[in-house]
Amino acid sequence: MQSGVTLRRTALYETHRRMGARMTSFAGFEMPVHYMGIIEEHIVVRTAVGVFDVSHMGKIRFRGPGSPSFVDRVFTNRTQAMGPGRAQYNLMLNDEGGILDDLVLYRLSQDGWLAVVNAATTDRDYAWLRAHAPASVEVTDCSAETALLAVQGPRAVDVLGALVPVDLQAVPYYHFVETRLDDIPVLCSRTGYTGEDGFEVFCPAEAVGQVWDRILEAGQRWGIRPCGLGARDTLRLEAGMLLYGQDMDEQTNPFEVGLAGVVKMDKADFIGKAALEKVWRGGLRRRLVGFEMTDAGLPRSGYSVLGEGHEPIGRVTSGTFAPYLKKAIGLALIQMPYEASRLWVDIRQSLREARVVPLPFYRRSRVA
Repeated sequence: MQSGVTLRRTALYETHRRMGARMTSFAGFEMPVHYMGIIEEHIVVRTAVGVFDVSHMGKIRFRGPGSPSFVDRVFTNRTQAMGPGRAQYNLMLNDEGGILDDLVLYRLSQDGWLAVVNAATTDRDYAWLRAHAPASVEVTDCSAETALLAVQGPRAVDVLGALVPVDLQAVPYYHFVETRLDDIPVLCSRTGYTGEDGFEVFCPAEAVGQVWDRILEAGQRWGIRPCGLGARDTLRLEAGMLLYGQDMDEQTNPFEVGLAGVVKMDKADFIGKAALEKVWRGGLRRRLVGFEMTDAGLPRSGYSVLGEGHEPIGRVTSGTFAPYLKKAIGLALIQMPYEASRLWVDIRQSLREARVVPLPFYRRSRVA
């Protein structure tokens, strides 16, 4: 725990402690980093199923007749094409085209939406969205009263399917259903941050203990394990998924970090569009690349990256040992133009060679 700082806790805090989790501070919360070990939890998600408490994530609702045009203006993706029951990866930009946050947007009804944002940016995002909302849109921070669990892995659909009265196998990727688990209202979304098939389950915070226990009980036959944020980070990096605050922030634009696909420049307008048009015309100065180490060494965020002449060209944004792939991997933001297939990472004042590789490092077979 950080000295002199009061950390927030999710409704499952006592459950995590009782189950032997090692706790850590993250984004202002005291959260489980692992239970049995990061590598073991990583492998169980890749091969079977794991469950994560991710209730620290921010949840912001939008309601009102002006909400469709509002979300289309403040987010970069084509939100007007979403129907109820759809989820969509999105970005929120400042006027200069810098990334304020990345998020998943859910369309609950014609005039109702839910945005799941990063825990560290929830308060800022909420204030920013309220400041930009017209009188016809109600913006509500429902983070505290809404719990969120992530059931991830190839057996996730079997586990949850045994608990709810709907056919979850029929739910496409980035879609969701609202149903009940026992007598508890839940929203089951086929989304996640691990690179595996899986669902994220929303429920009232006061009922999350029962939902957590029922998921673990139902998952016993498939080898389910509770998992912490350590494995969540190694899983997302293997899958080439970016982490806000490391791989992107207000000083980066979507084109630099490979997120042009969620920026619809043919939309009439959105906040940051004019700045991005200037970026596009002027050309990129940096780009995010994936790399794997060919020399021994573990890359970490902030380490310097050098080119073939050992000239400084950028920095590591994320790096780890990938438990499933059994190699050291990372993401680096490097200067352009740099087209060589090799680069060097300064690991504790020793230059270690790496090679640029396509993203993602790991790709599962897509579900329907």
